[in-house]
Amino acid sequence: MSVVFLIVGFVLLVIGGEFLVRSSVAISLKLSISRMVVGLTVVSFATSAPELLVSVQAAIDGFSDISLGNVIGSNIANIGLVLGLTAMVSPLMVDRDFYRINWPVMMLFSIVLYFFLQSGEVLSRIEGGILLLGLVGYMFLLIKRSRRKDNVVADEVDLSLQDVRSIKLGIWLLIGILALWGGSELLVMGAVDLATQLGISERVVSVTIIAVGTSVPELAASLIAAMKKEKAISLGNLIGSNIFNIASVLGLTALIKPIVVQSSEILSNDMIWMLAIAFALLPLLLIPKPSEMGRKEGFGLIAAYATFILITIL
Repeated sequence: MSVVFLIVGFVLLVIGGEFLVRSSVAISLKLSISRMVVGLTVVSFATSAPELLVSVQAAIDGFSDISLGNVIGSNIANIGLVLGLTAMVSPLMVDRDFYRINWPVMMLFSIVLYFFLQSGEVLSRIEGGILLLGLVGYMFLLIKRSRRKDNVVADEVDLSLQDVRSIKLGIWLLIGILALWGGSELLVMGAVDLATQLGISERVVSVTIIAVGTSVPELAASLIAAMKKEKAISLGNLIGSNIFNIASVLGLTALIKPIVVQSSEILSNDMIWMLAIAFALLPLLLIPKPSEMGRKEGFGLIAAYATFILITIL
């Protein structure tokens, strides 16, 4: 039954994530928010909803390793697997904001999380609040810069969403929330049962199976954006999602219930991989062609992710 719970949970998370993304983007388009901000905030928050629901549910049930492993593994998957596959579908270009704001902020939140966990092997409510305040500041900066650069929404992804009626939006939101809630319940239940049956830790299941499952919305959004040549949304969604995973998912989860580090491998292996693969983005986007990530770089990221999975399982 554990496998059935996992499969049904994944399906519900995908359905819920899709409805939440569509309704969130539609609302943002009505508010005339720029394309990059949509990718870095609205889409990122919506696609991080599966991680949020799973992490909160796991923390409440007393499985802190699932809360941490889900987010850390998802962040690794977003860059190694999702970005790698996206770059192989269509070469990605980045603008100056990636170097000035987005990548440095992602690295900052990642390093801060590592030191928070390292200091007392627990993410306290105060530390969760600090992460959330940092996220608010980041969002304020993004929106302020966006309004200064352009106030007109042009070339938005799926502009037809702007014309969706309010009643339909409300139904989409309700379906998204209910599906995400049900999916998270089943996913945590299935993950714990599977770990028990296979004799492995909840951490291993969370940083591999659950992390990939909750990254499905990011994978779908990024691949579709790449195929449509909406490259700003594609890269913005991934970087923003990693920031939201740390700041909002773990921040909110820690406010509800402090997250305790139960497995030492989270700090000695998983966090190191998350920091390393995030840092690797910079040289990959500077060498050999500045501000472009092609198929070779994408393959390198996928190979790195495969190595992480093998080391984690073995």
